Amino acid sequence: MKIIGVTGSSGAGKDTLCEILEDKYNAEIVDADKVAKELSKKGTMYLQSIVNSFGSSIVNRQGELNRKKLASIIYEDDKKREELNKLTFIYVVGEIKRRINKMKKKIIVINAPLLFESNLDQICDFVICVVADREVQIERIMQRDNIKEDEAEKRLNMQNTNEFYIENSDYVIHNKGDIKDIAKQLKDIKIN
Repeated sequence: MKIIGVTGSSGAGKDTLCEILEDKYNAEIVDADKVAKELSKKGTMYLQSIVNSFGSSIVNRQGELNRKKLASIIYEDDKKREELNKLTFIYVVGEIKRRINKMKKKIIVINAPLLFESNLDQICDFVICVVADREVQIERIMQRDNIKEDEAEKRLNMQNTNEFYIENSDYVIHNKGDIKDIAKQLKDIKIN
């Protein structure tokens, strides 16, 4: 079994790279954001921990996490973002490791924007980061999250820079928006 970490800042194209790894290399993907969403559903311990830290106004009338409200808090306050990250690492990292232990495929990919901060890079055979031009990332974030440019820019400003990912990763994929180009860059990496 080979474990590959995929990381990068918001809008860089991590999901696109993971789709290629899944399609062309039969990799099994563990998406940290999706795991966090599953674990923060109504009635979970993770959601209760978030409520304990951020207050009951963080859930809607149905008792579900109001993600937009939480995002607006953590992108305004570094300490609150760190607090959420600590909670996330407690619940999500353990769950990711549990899932990996049950997987049967030869290649497993951990898709995690906070791969290094959560120390998940330590269980990876190698790490690939995805980087893109800042303007392209801002455009992608605006479209994906239906937010204004200044909000997208604020989110990116609070994340690690492309340079951080390049310095800390084993391989770099430059995403210019062309899937064939990304697949071509992957050929230089010994995936299998």
